[in-house]
Amino acid sequence: MIRKIGVTTLLLLGLLSGATASASGQVSEQRFHSEHLGRDYPYTLYLPEGYAVSNQAYPVVYLLHGSFGSESDWALKGRLRRTADRLIRLGVIPPAIIVMPGSQSWWIDGHNEPARSAFLQELVPHIEENWHVVPDREWRGVAGLSAGGFGAVNFALSYPGLFGAAAAFSPASYHPLPPDNSSAWRHPAFVRDGEFDTALWERTNYTAHLDGYLSQELVVPLYLTAGDRDRLNAVHHARLLKSALEPHQLGQVHLDVLPGGHTWRVWRASLPRGLDFMFRHLQGPVPIESEDARVEDPEPATPG
Repeated sequence: MIRKIGVTTLLLLGLLSGATASASGQVSEQRFHSEHLGRDYPYTLYLPEGYAVSNQAYPVVYLLHGSFGSESDWALKGRLRRTADRLIRLGVIPPAIIVMPGSQSWWIDGHNEPARSAFLQELVPHIEENWHVVPDREWRGVAGLSAGGFGAVNFALSYPGLFGAAAAFSPASYHPLPPDNSSAWRHPAFVRDGEFDTALWERTNYTAHLDGYLSQELVVPLYLTAGDRDRLNAVHHARLLKSALEPHQLGQVHLDVLPGGHTWRVWRASLPRGLDFMFRHLQGPVPIESEDARVEDPEPATPG
């Protein structure tokens, strides 16, 4: 059993210090052909130290980028490897695989590409067929920043049977419509014939998934952050989301308001907190031989 250490203690122990890590995970660029997209689907992959020789199946977190971002954002701007290495080394989270996919949409089936279908029906099965992950919800989490937070919330609420925990940093889950300064108004996912598709926004925002999610018993613990100087008023919208979910899952929705704006400073500070929260609800690695892992003949992880 991994000993749990709170993030505050973690910081004191040196997460943000210059201490040299004794072990390092591997980050690589990967891709596969997507029938939904009609092109290669790129993703950045973090594998924990010792993955190749461990004979274990791991939990997996899907970490989504923001609007007009790419699969390399979390690795290059978010310092993902440094954070994950230290969280694992200090025992805050167990060794885990982190997948950072690339999308040209807002993680929806938008006007420019069917990103939602490609993620659920192609990426998740691809990861579970090609890497040593446990193909069950208790070993699967989803998180993201801004538009990626919008996507993470929507995936969690739409498919609570797939994800055991979720986190959204400055989530662009705006209700009823995005703020005037949001990039959603000019993003090709939502723009058709030069006009923002309000109906598509309403169909794809979390509010469209609430009734279905609240009508069933399965819950997805959710961690939220937002900066106190966020130019898109993310604190307000995160509080609306929290208030909508909290009666259904008391004590399993947490919001931290951090100093800063809609920036990487906030998202880098959010990442260790979000991973810590999610792994209070997700399981750690298991031996591949174990029946619990079921990696030799995994069941399909996504709806048909």
